Amino acid sequence: MEKATGALLELSDINTYYGHAQALRGVSLQVGPGEIVAILGANGAGKSTTLLTISGLLRPRKGRILFQGKPINREKPGRIVGLGISHCPEGRALFPEMSVQDNLGLGAFLRNDREGIAADLGRVHRHFPRLLERKSQVAGSLSGGEQQMLAIGRALMSRPRLLLLDEPSLGLSPILVEEMFRIIEDINREGTAVLLVEQNVGAALEAAHRAYVMETGQIVFSGTKDELMHDDQVRSAYLGG
Repeated sequence: MEKATGALLELSDINTYYGHAQALRGVSLQVGPGEIVAILGANGAGKSTTLLTISGLLRPRKGRILFQGKPINREKPGRIVGLGISHCPEGRALFPEMSVQDNLGLGAFLRNDREGIAADLGRVHRHFPRLLERKSQVAGSLSGGEQQMLAIGRALMSRPRLLLLDEPSLGLSPILVEEMFRIIEDINREGTAVLLVEQNVGAALEAAHRAYVMETGQIVFSGTKDELMHDDQVRSAYLGG
């Protein structure tokens, strides 16, 4: 597979540990400007750990992470958000007793451009009109699909150049999964690159430009979505074909 040219994000030989247990083993990947890139693999393969390492919540012991050509692997999470990377974690990590509006506001906590924040709030409401309808409700009272919308909306409020999405379709009905991926593609068309971890391999490959397959903390296969969808090994392991 050809590498993405002019990479927005580049991981080179990343090794990450939980204590003494090694979770990532020499992970290298790239995300180009305007791309949707998927990371696929079974539970425990290292997909979420990869996102946590990029966002600074875990620090790699070895390797380098470049964002817009500059190293970020020793930066703190808040600084990484300020540079243009926003992480929407698995499980959503909302503040359930706070309102929808206040949860969205937390996504802009590093910003002080009031007009820009208002414009981005309008953008979030265009993507997720239900959040406008429910702006005064506490987040914990929302349905699972609405909570996922809120988590993505909050991540967008930092105006990221790169959006990290961890299992955005988890627990959603098939109709909501389809809607969620349509919105992710709309966000991407507006200029936000997306690095996507997703168990729904079919939906992820439909949306992605390229993908990486992980096993036991390593990248074992990579290619365009067409290459992966027509690879016998990938089809057998992940697509049931």
